Amino acid sequence: SCSPLQVIRPEPCSVCGSRIRFGKTAVKCCQCQLLLHTKCREQCPSCCIPRPRHHTWPREGVLADFVPCTRPLVPALVVQCVTEVETRGLTETGLYRVPGAEQLVREWKRRLLRAGGMLPALSSVTDIHVVCGVLKDFLRGLKEPLVTFSLHPAFLRAAGEQESQGGRGEGEEAASSLTLIPDATTDILDDAACDAALRHLVSKLPPANRDTLAFLMLHLLRVSRSADCKMDVLNLSRVFGPTLVGHSSANPTPLAIMEDTPRQCKVVARLLSLPPDFWRDFVGMEQENLVPT
Repeated sequence: SCSPLQVIRPEPCSVCGSRIRFGKTAVKCCQCQLLLHTKCREQCPSCCIPRPRHHTWPREGVLADFVPCTRPLVPALVVQCVTEVETRGLTETGLYRVPGAEQLVREWKRRLLRAGGMLPALSSVTDIHVVCGVLKDFLRGLKEPLVTFSLHPAFLRAAGEQESQGGRGEGEEAASSLTLIPDATTDILDDAACDAALRHLVSKLPPANRDTLAFLMLHLLRVSRSADCKMDVLNLSRVFGPTLVGHSSANPTPLAIMEDTPRQCKVVARLLSLPPDFWRDFVGMEQENLVPT
């Protein structure tokens, strides 16, 4: 249910994105705190998806803090953003590359995290690039990327790269990565060996990281196949490399940040080259079955 209020501090309307000025009357959803112009209410007939509240999500945390209790372990926020993007975004040029309005991205991310199990309907977000921004910002805001700190050097090497000299935080020792891969050597030369090493490392990720990575890889493959999006594997790797792969510590040196960027992209490109059936084995069902109801 929505209630009218008088705006004291100007905020953007969650439907049209235009600022609601001081002193104007607006309406706010009592459940998810969605704020919108009175005239925009008709475009948002149902503010919330009716789901039982299991817990309130933290403002920040590791991925496991946001996943459901049963597999596949993919946060509902990720599922909802991906579903919305695939419903009406696969004809948009520059999907994930074109930024959404920063203030709306922050506002929607805040609402989704605060809502916990009661997710607001993203269909009321006019600009699909805002939804893309929410997904990227959520993944960027995790305390540890999907490729964990301990496995980060191993993923770089499996993709044919070496860890940067500045990649370790002070006082931290990165894991000796290739000991996880039977008969691995320092240099992995051919594509088959790279693929085998990456498959092995994906299986070593924490279950929540592994399932969510699989879900995202299947989504990005669908985006890459859309001629309208003009976002091939290379473009998507450039966008998602820093977000999904990150660095080998929470506080990388400036040198590591500079050196890691092309390596992160190469890891994501290699992951996207793995066959879809490999990723489907982790998700265990079609995407449609993951959509909150």
